Amino acid sequence: MAAETVAPVRMHARISAEQYDSWSEERCAGIEIVDGKVVASPSASKRHSRLARVLANALDAAAGTDWNADTDFDVRLRDLPLTNRRPDVVVYRAETIDLAPTRPEHVLLVVEVVAPGSETTDRVVKVDQYAKAGIPFYWRVEQAATDVPITYTYVLDPATKAYRDGEMFTGTVKATAPFSVSVDLGAL
Repeated sequence: MAAETVAPVRMHARISAEQYDSWSEERCAGIEIVDGKVVASPSASKRHSRLARVLANALDAAAGTDWNADTDFDVRLRDLPLTNRRPDVVVYRAETIDLAPTRPEHVLLVVEVVAPGSETTDRVVKVDQYAKAGIPFYWRVEQAATDVPITYTYVLDPATKAYRDGEMFTGTVKATAPFSVSVDLGAL
């Protein structure tokens, strides 16, 4: 249904921030805007959605009162040309819950769960976009053939605006940054 909410003509026209902000939530579901162009984002599998939700719940519980962790909303990386990404999990300042759009300066961590068809985007393209936007932490969850997820963590080097490798976890994530959190993703 999400694909029906965006007319094919709009798939090729440049979208401004003002235009996008006037669209309904339903019209924005299932899409991202990259360099002003609408990019379809297919529905996630149940396993993908569950990984994101379980991770968001654990991050939310571990983050304390200053931060929230949620799923399924846009992060405005750039106004010109408009670039909105919809990470699988976003940890953002609790005080900004009612601000729209969510901007990189509100965000501490983004998580992408890699799905078939999004490998290059999640492993290369989004990494660069999130780093250039100044988001301090990026995690990528790979759905391995063994059904035991592998989580790669990255930390922003503010001098180079690039991520450096952090820790890697197979199954259970036991991270200490950006705060201490432990969650077993292998039991899903």
